Amino acid sequence: MDLGLDQRLVDAALAQLHRRWPADEPGGAAALRLDDGEILTSVGLDNLNGGVSLCHETGAICQAYTLNRRVTASVCVYRDPQRDQVLILPPCGICQERLAMWGPEVQVAVPDADSATGWRARTLRDVNPYYWGSQFTDDGMWPSQKSHSE
Repeated sequence: MDLGLDQRLVDAALAQLHRRWPADEPGGAAALRLDDGEILTSVGLDNLNGGVSLCHETGAICQAYTLNRRVTASVCVYRDPQRDQVLILPPCGICQERLAMWGPEVQVAVPDADSATGWRARTLRDVNPYYWGSQFTDDGMWPSQKSHSE
């Protein structure tokens, strides 16, 4: 069973996007793969007060954490009706931090115009090679999930 980022995971995010947002509106969705292959999806929380808005990945991340499950891969998609396309969004810094508790090998989608799919899988370590949390470990390695929760 493949636990990495693949087209099935991207398709799950796209299906969630299309279920939640009308085709002529901007909107986004995310999909996460868990350590047994299960896929969780979520959408962002928009609010008049921008300070309480949440990224598209947040709901699925919280659900994985609630289930005490390990995340292996994540993708976020966003429909841009002005350009008539769906974009692959790499995780923002906050979502990188949320995903970091599952380690540097979590795969995330990043845009890649040279790829036939328009995206490429990268690990969090690739996306953030100078992760700040490793400065607080004795060996300079990525902090464990346990240390993220302490």
